[in-house]
Amino acid sequence: MAFSLEKFIHSLDLRTLPRVLQIQSGVYCQGSVYEMFGNECSLSTGEVIKVIGFKINKLIASICDNNEGSQFSAKVELPLNFPGLYKVVADKTPYVSIEEITRKVSIGPTRFGHPCFYSTEDIKLENFTIKRGEQITLNSVEEVNGTTAVNCFTVRNKQFHSFTLPLSQEGEFYECEDDQIYTLKEIAEWKIPKCRNRIVKLSNTLHTWGSSSPLPKNFDGCLILMPVYEVQAVMKFRKDIVHILSDLDVEVKDVTDCYDTGSFLQPLSLEDIFETTSKEFPMVAEIMEGPSGSQNPYNLLSTGKEIVIYKKYQAARVLASEMRSDSSKRHFLIPMSYKGKFKRRPREFPTAYDLEIARSEKEQLHVVATKAFVSPHKELFSVSVGDQFLVQQCQTSEVLYEGRKKLIDVLACEQIKNDSYKKVLLPMYMEGGFVEVVHDKKQYHLSEICKEFRLPFNVKVSVRDLSIEEDVLAAAPGLQFEEEITDSYLLISSASSPVESWEVPVYRLNMLVHVLSKDVQTVVPPVTRTTVEEVSKEEYYMLRRYENLSLHPPPRPPKKPT
Repeated sequence: MAFSLEKFIHSLDLRTLPRVLQIQSGVYCQGSVYEMFGNECSLSTGEVIKVIGFKINKLIASICDNNEGSQFSAKVELPLNFPGLYKVVADKTPYVSIEEITRKVSIGPTRFGHPCFYSTEDIKLENFTIKRGEQITLNSVEEVNGTTAVNCFTVRNKQFHSFTLPLSQEGEFYECEDDQIYTLKEIAEWKIPKCRNRIVKLSNTLHTWGSSSPLPKNFDGCLILMPVYEVQAVMKFRKDIVHILSDLDVEVKDVTDCYDTGSFLQPLSLEDIFETTSKEFPMVAEIMEGPSGSQNPYNLLSTGKEIVIYKKYQAARVLASEMRSDSSKRHFLIPMSYKGKFKRRPREFPTAYDLEIARSEKEQLHVVATKAFVSPHKELFSVSVGDQFLVQQCQTSEVLYEGRKKLIDVLACEQIKNDSYKKVLLPMYMEGGFVEVVHDKKQYHLSEICKEFRLPFNVKVSVRDLSIEEDVLAAAPGLQFEEEITDSYLLISSASSPVESWEVPVYRLNMLVHVLSKDVQTVVPPVTRTTVEEVSKEEYYMLRRYENLSLHPPPRPPKKPT
């Protein structure tokens, strides 16, 4: 039976990919010629293609000015890189089984692929009962003893409880409210269920498109997003990927069961390569679709080039940002192998509470006040601009407030006056301004800073890394090391001239390869070239927001007594 391409995509179960399709009828771009990246692809009747995946290419958005309950009106087309951060509105239509959820909702290994649902009724398992309304987080789908099930967990009384739910589990399952914020691209990739639309609310804009924005001026309402898909396919005797939009007037027939899928090349993403077992490395692969970008090594990873992939691993990076006051500041991921050296730069602290967070046992924190503060209590110190302090410790102090004694948190300091020191107490809720006085002139390697100091930490490159052709960090007026993160990498080199190897990020590099051989003679990789990776503003927000979810943020500063 023949279907339109759009209907085929909506009925497709992603777990059954790849699928082989035969073009039944339809004309595309006059003469059935489809051009992409300068390549021509004839989609004539009888043509056979292997569909390896599909993704959302763009979004048709219906605009609602007030909230999701109002009438949606005008429709606009939004590219996936349209700026802004959005909150996902929970779908009010229930799912009737776990099988329907796995068929329509993206569940995967990344931080976005863990959707949350609740059941309207108790679910009794062998050793555990899930209460109605209790949040169920879906982690992964796997097959155990021939039965497909979903690995899940719930948190009860601050304790994690893991369990599996079979696909046959029926009930009424509703999406939980999601308090995270996402870019439009993340929503398109992970948060739009198949055969359903998605309502989102604009949370805030990263930057604006000005007069060219398709959305109304100062828009803060809701959007209902309808996806237009792009099919990724492989053709016989071709080594590149074909991209076909789902709204083409093309009819197709699924002939997978009567066709040898092995006669096509098998493209793999970097995520696919990373999920293979460590025993399968090293391997030789050919790039079917290279990444964009002029930065090394991305400019070397061109389509058709053969590479050796030596191993997969997790590696530490320091997330750093330029110290600039304008919006054009750049963000970097710096490897621990960086050979340059850094000198300390003064840190700024907006409150007394920040001084308590930053103090360490290694050295005494010396600061100068940049903002005056008048204490409402005679027992506590009033600060003038230019006052210098050595920060001691946090403690409690008794103050008189409206005729009654009250205990509040304070920061014990020593005020420096000429050659004398005076013990003073600053209220922890004090909103002032302080800048650090740096006495340390030592030059540090990156690993030393991470070991000896608490981040965030301000520095400037004093000795650039001579192994890097152009050290972008050396040109920065100052850097703030914000946090240390762990990320997934593949170690690769050129197959034809393996002079040096490179670490490539698995989740930030869009690239497709096909494996040529797993019988590789060169087991020991050549010397690894240090690469400082510059990340976009959107990638920076994602790293800051998700990498350290296991770390609890510091509590808010105490409020001023009322």
